[in-house]
Amino acid sequence: MRICVIFNPAARGNKARRFRRFLNELSQQCALKATTAPGDARRFAHAAVATGYDIIAAAGGDGTVNEVLNGIGDDPDGFAKTRLGVLPLGTVNVFARELKIPLKLEHAWKVLKRAHEAKIDLGRADFSENGQPQSRYFVQLGGAGLDARAIELVSWKLKKSAGPVAYLVAGFQALAEKQPCIAVCADGKKIEGELALFGNGKFYGGSFHIFPGAHLSNGRLDVCVFPRVNLPTMLSLAPGFLLRQKLAEHRVCRQRAEKLEVTSDIAAAFELDGEWIGNLPATFSVERQKLRVVVP
Repeated sequence: MRICVIFNPAARGNKARRFRRFLNELSQQCALKATTAPGDARRFAHAAVATGYDIIAAAGGDGTVNEVLNGIGDDPDGFAKTRLGVLPLGTVNVFARELKIPLKLEHAWKVLKRAHEAKIDLGRADFSENGQPQSRYFVQLGGAGLDARAIELVSWKLKKSAGPVAYLVAGFQALAEKQPCIAVCADGKKIEGELALFGNGKFYGGSFHIFPGAHLSNGRLDVCVFPRVNLPTMLSLAPGFLLRQKLAEHRVCRQRAEKLEVTSDIAAAFELDGEWIGNLPATFSVERQKLRVVVP
């Protein structure tokens, strides 16, 4: 069995430091590809599919996972040819938590070596960029409005030095702006609000249960729409969100669908797996059990 590990050498945290010490051992058991710039992981994954690797593993955060996923998808038969693996590094890897992959590196590597496979749904966003049609895959979640705008505003210099604090600062910047009215249309039903989140899995931002009814293999995306996004609303949601890791249900609207048409009245950003992608309008959908992943 041939494994290619694509890793982000700039990943932060203790797990990343342990991984760098673990590299010599890994180099005897797999191919290692270190990224140096955005887009490298996608390019390396595409090349690894063509080279015939049985497992292509993303070692990093959710952004690295998303790039590797899309690199596999750049081959027309990539998802049939190979499996996606995850070695969780950095501060947070939401997808690894969703799959119950051990956060301890040595145990996560053993999961990869056992190569137990599961098939899960594959999310997809279709949109336009500079007048040209584009598509992007995602595994865990997407969002339109405040969270995507915050990601767009993040100071990468501050992120490098302060980690998650950079997102908090960007969040307050985004909160001070005029919020768009986002419309989510699915199965003949329309929901409007100022922030819309879409979940293929249950988790958002680590261990927060934004989508408690979601499942990676049910052929549906779970939608959570916040009618209002302002400082009083966020402060009212914070205690339950932080203490119980759940939302106050009377503050949100929910929907579940295979396909979502998402638009906005003014320019509004959207993100996939925690990475800024572009601006609405966009169509979000799932391809049922198309992705082969390595799980415990």
